[in-house]
Amino acid sequence: MACRIIARYVGFMLLALAVPAGPSLAAESFTADLGPVPLDAASRANVQGRGEATATVTGRSLTISGNFAGLTSPASEAHVYLSSYIGVPGPMQAINLTISHGADGVLSGSSNLTEKQSAALRSGRLYIMINSQNAPAGNLWGWLLPAHDEVQAGVPQQGDWFQPHVGTPLRWRSSDPMGQR
Repeated sequence: MACRIIARYVGFMLLALAVPAGPSLAAESFTADLGPVPLDAASRANVQGRGEATATVTGRSLTISGNFAGLTSPASEAHVYLSSYIGVPGPMQAINLTISHGADGVLSGSSNLTEKQSAALRSGRLYIMINSQNAPAGNLWGWLLPAHDEVQAGVPQQGDWFQPHVGTPLRWRSSDPMGQR
């Protein structure tokens, strides 16, 4: 009798070790190329600079770090926003970031993502925006997209020339530039 109880216990323990306890916690990487927000004649002198950021997601935990340079005035704040589409500004500020208050500096932050934010990140709808003293409504911005190789200027692309895994319609995924099949 005691042998059966021990055998069952050992069997349950082996089964518990073999079955994963939850979703995989493999880290996912995202990058953002931070460039000037759209310019007009009045903002051209104040909206300058470049930067880059990386984001890592493990489970629901998002960690962002990055750098920027060449602003015409000190950076004042940085946030992650939720947009409707890649390249379209969004009204909803999702996450506050810590930023160096200089023309050159670093940004960082971390947050636990909601389901809506997680879905937005994986479909390319979260972006980072840095404001500065001379451009308080936006100086640099960039969308967080899955980490990918960057091709240098003048190097021809093979196959799909953009990232179809970020929610683009199937008809746009063919090598036919007009999306016709």
